[in-house]
Amino acid sequence: MPASASLNIRLTGMRCLVASLVFFSASALAAQALPTVSQVDLARYTGRWYEIARLPNRFERDCAGDVTATYAPLPEGRLSVLNQCRKADGSTISAQGVARLAQPGGSPSKLEVRFAPAWLGFLPMVWGDYWILALAEDYSWSLVGAPGRDYLWILSRNPRMDPAEIDRLLQRARELGFDTATVVRVNHR
Repeated sequence: MPASASLNIRLTGMRCLVASLVFFSASALAAQALPTVSQVDLARYTGRWYEIARLPNRFERDCAGDVTATYAPLPEGRLSVLNQCRKADGSTISAQGVARLAQPGGSPSKLEVRFAPAWLGFLPMVWGDYWILALAEDYSWSLVGAPGRDYLWILSRNPRMDPAEIDRLLQRARELGFDTATVVRVNHR
């Protein structure tokens, strides 16, 4: 076999391999799509939420307990966001931000949040995904995550939640592809 024919066979084989990898990668990404709830009334979603459990993350590393998120309506369908928590020394950490629909005119179950200064709001990397994955009919609890499955929160309107309900929501998170082995349960005074 001439060297050029051998090279053509190898190149054709490489092209098939690359095409297969692209196809299977696209299929795997489609299979990993993260479903959100179909309906969210953002007016009912506003108010105070108590963080019950979360995946560890860098921006809550100093939080020892009493973690809350308070949402209030803003113009243009946005929400103000006030996150607070108690540090180990008893002092409080606060972060003020804003939430918006991830897609203009899109589903209110897919939000983006920004805690960076407003003048940086034009930069895509300052916005983080906040997707509502499960929500109680009476808005008493919410399961929130990000499509990369690196962020996850269980929120409740009350500082205490039925342990069986927490376990059920963690099971739902596992079914959605979240690794819940390192979930932090939050203490509220």
